[in-house]
Amino acid sequence: MSERPPATEPPLPEAAPRSSDLGRAPYREPPEDATLEEGALAGLGSGLKGVFITFEGLDGCGKSTQMELLAEALRARGYVVLMTREPGGTPLGEAIRDILLDPRYRGMSPRAEALLYAAARAHLVQEVIRPALADGQVVLCDRYLDSSLAYQGYGRGLGADDIIMLNVWATQGLFPDLTLFLDLEEPARSSRLAAVPDRLEAEDEAFHRRVEAGYRELLVQHRHRIRRIDATGDPAEVQRRVQAVVEEELELFSH
Repeated sequence: MSERPPATEPPLPEAAPRSSDLGRAPYREPPEDATLEEGALAGLGSGLKGVFITFEGLDGCGKSTQMELLAEALRARGYVVLMTREPGGTPLGEAIRDILLDPRYRGMSPRAEALLYAAARAHLVQEVIRPALADGQVVLCDRYLDSSLAYQGYGRGLGADDIIMLNVWATQGLFPDLTLFLDLEEPARSSRLAAVPDRLEAEDEAFHRRVEAGYRELLVQHRHRIRRIDATGDPAEVQRRVQAVVEEELELFSH
């Protein structure tokens, strides 16, 4: 597949739709001979009334900031926007998050880690994400299933197939309409991390190299759903790139 041309800054129309008028992303048919991984991640979208956008990247890439800026821009256009995060987003999810990121549990087995992420995700989807999408909202999520693929599938060496099967079951097949991978070089990322790293941030360099390699593999394999965002520069500059890609893929700024 050839590379997409660089996205341009989206136009600003005079009128903006409300959530009840929200447009849908075009349906993308998977290849007839698609494997489980290809079919599950083929960018088929949520299939619900709203739009589901996820943010991915290594720690310190600026996901949270860009998600907040996009939410602000979409609300200014009249959309109803829900922001959430993984793991977390519910009281149960936040409790699981505390366990997953606590350095005291550094010896947690990879399978237990994958199951805890899937448990938090299953509850978030049922209690928060699906209802919002059914209501026609734009849902923005800081991390989703691609994080499990990158961190547990590649980083922990569990492989993609088992992670996909687990999360297809956990989410009842709910996939994003668009995934934004924020790409920032290591020195800049490290400068943004907390002084006291959490359990995953404290993993060795080899682990983080595997995670990064996993993200880049996903980006190549699923470029019809996952779009790379150059995260260098000031937040406003990066946000212009984010909005350009969102407009190109989903036409939320000119619908």
